[in-house]
Amino acid sequence: MRTWFITGASRGLGRAFAEAALDRGDRVVAAARTVTSDDFDARHGDRLLALPLDVTDRAAVLAAVATAVEHFGRLDIVVNNAGTLSMGMIEEFTEAEARAQFEVNLFGALWVSQAVLPHLRAQRSGHLVQISSIAALGGFPSTGMYSASKFALEGMSEALAAEAAAFDVKVSIVQPGGYWTDLYRSISATTPTDAYAPLRAELERQWADDSVDSEPRLAAEALLRLVDSDDPPLRLLLGSMVYDLAFDISRRRMETWASWEQVSRAAEHAVPAPGTA
Repeated sequence: MRTWFITGASRGLGRAFAEAALDRGDRVVAAARTVTSDDFDARHGDRLLALPLDVTDRAAVLAAVATAVEHFGRLDIVVNNAGTLSMGMIEEFTEAEARAQFEVNLFGALWVSQAVLPHLRAQRSGHLVQISSIAALGGFPSTGMYSASKFALEGMSEALAAEAAAFDVKVSIVQPGGYWTDLYRSISATTPTDAYAPLRAELERQWADDSVDSEPRLAAEALLRLVDSDDPPLRLLLGSMVYDLAFDISRRRMETWASWEQVSRAAEHAVPAPGTA
C-alpha cells in the first residue's frame, strides 16, 4: 500500500488519478481548493484524506504536506496536477493575468516539490510526478502564456530530477494531450484585440476539425504504469496526437539547427580571459 499526495484532485485528471490509486488499494491525500471526502466513494474509508489547499499559498502547502505525513506516516507518490489555462494572444495579457498563470502552474508545483522533498530525501525513496502539457512541446497561438508556464515547469523539473536522484527520489514529467476534463470549462481569457480576430477565427476552425480528446481514465491507467516502473522515464507522452507532434516538432528543430550549423559554429572561438597575458 503506497501513499499518494495529489493536487487538483477534486476534478479532471487529478480526480481520475486519485480514484485509480484508491481503487487499487492505495492511500490518497486528495488536495484541492475545494474538496471533501464526500467527493469520493465512501468505500475508500480511512484510506482517503481530503485536504482543502490553494497551491499558490506556500505556507498552506507546507502545512498540508506536514498534515499528510503526520496522518499516513509517509509519502510515496506525489502528483503535481493542479493547473489553470489562460488563453489569449501574448500582446493581450495584463501583468496580473500573466502572473496568475505562473502562480499555479509553476510556483504551485514548486511549493509542493519543496515541501515534499525533505520527507522523500529522509526516506530515500519516492516518485514526484509533474503533470505538464502538450503545450510544453512548443508555443502555439493563443496558448503562449500557458506554454510559457509549462516550459518553466519542465525546466525546473528536469533540474530537480538530477538533484533528487542523489537521494533515490524519482521525478517524471508527464505531457498529456487532450482529455475531457473541467479544464475546458474553467478557462480564463484575455480581452480580445480586434487585430487578432482573423487568427482567432482560423484557430476555432482548426480546433473544431482536429480536436481529439479522451477519457481521463486512460491517463490514469498510464500514470499507474509509470509509477509501477522500476526505471520510470524523465518524460512520458500521453496520447498518439501528442506523441506524433513531439516527434514532428523535434524533427523540425533539428532540421533548422542543421541548416544554420555554419553560423552556430562560427559564433564560438575560445580566447584567453580579457586582461590576461
